[in-house]
Amino acid sequence: MQTKFYRSPFTWVTYTLLSFYGYFLNILGPITPFLQDDLHISYTISSLHYTFFAAGMLVTGLTGDFLIRRAGRVRSLWIGAIGMSLAAILLVVGRHPVVTIGATFLMGCIGTLILVIVPSALSDEHREKSPVAIAEANTISSLVNALAPLLVGWFAYTFFGWRLAIVLGSLSLIVLFIFLRKATPPVTEQNGQKATAERLPFLYWVYWVAMVLGVSVEFCMIFWSANYFEVVLGLDKASAAQAVSLFLGGMIIGRFACSRLAQIISARKMVIFSIVLAAFGFAFYWLASAPWVGMLGLALCGLGVASLYPLIISLAIASSKGNTIQASTRASLASGTAILALPLLLGGVADSIGLRPAYAVVAGLLVCLMIVFLAAGRMEKSA
Repeated sequence: MQTKFYRSPFTWVTYTLLSFYGYFLNILGPITPFLQDDLHISYTISSLHYTFFAAGMLVTGLTGDFLIRRAGRVRSLWIGAIGMSLAAILLVVGRHPVVTIGATFLMGCIGTLILVIVPSALSDEHREKSPVAIAEANTISSLVNALAPLLVGWFAYTFFGWRLAIVLGSLSLIVLFIFLRKATPPVTEQNGQKATAERLPFLYWVYWVAMVLGVSVEFCMIFWSANYFEVVLGLDKASAAQAVSLFLGGMIIGRFACSRLAQIISARKMVIFSIVLAAFGFAFYWLASAPWVGMLGLALCGLGVASLYPLIISLAIASSKGNTIQASTRASLASGTAILALPLLLGGVADSIGLRPAYAVVAGLLVCLMIVFLAAGRMEKSA
């Protein structure tokens, strides 16, 4: 008999702060053209804002568990939120690329504490229901993330300008803190720290590789699909940019479906199905000769990719033998590695052989993901 899934006040804190983090992560892309114009910088320099955010994620992925063990989850969670908010204000007031790039590094470095804590806290609180909780957290975050480019676009045409989207996001933390600061985890801090002196098992690192591959597929599609629709399928620049929303829309629907289905279907079966669906959609997208076929494929690919991160991270943390804080910290290292490296790799290959053949990188990532995930399943069964 399955127990009913219960969302405690602290569950809602984690959902809300993960959305807060995701909003700022996803606002960097839309504001880059405005930063480029305001600061009179090149494409290469402007792209460093995202690169240094990812570099900050790597720093926290290597060291964040030390701070969390000393300060505690709740305090570290709010340190991450406040630090990200203040760094975002620095980004707004900065008038030199050194300042704005430094601000995004701080956002990635401090704010990623949220990304680290949320999965481990939800895993400890909800146990076997953690795939449901982590999927729900990412579903709500995806909905909030979609607001980022919309608000940047709306405010860009007002007297206040695009920076208001960042200012309002930062100030929202005051409201969140007033209403959510008293919520505490229903499980003790020690529940997530009992194995911190132990190494993470080899099975965890197999899942870690699967996370890198899954997140790499996601961000390769987000980074390069607009260029693909323009250069390969012949859409104008504005229409090509708008087509990317089909991938994001597919992810929102996919994560909502995942949060429901995870209550009745095992995470392992859902990951395998998601990889197949993502590969099916990607084939439509990659081989399309007409824009509408590519759009259909992009939406299906987003639908499949949506479930990969929340489900694989829940399986990885479950394999950590109770060392959930360190497991979640190293998981953010996987995300930072994927965001930093793979879109750049695809772009470099595209410069050499063209964008359509370069997308073979994504096809290879999906094949490798299936192989690695099936290997993890066999290891877990034989353990």
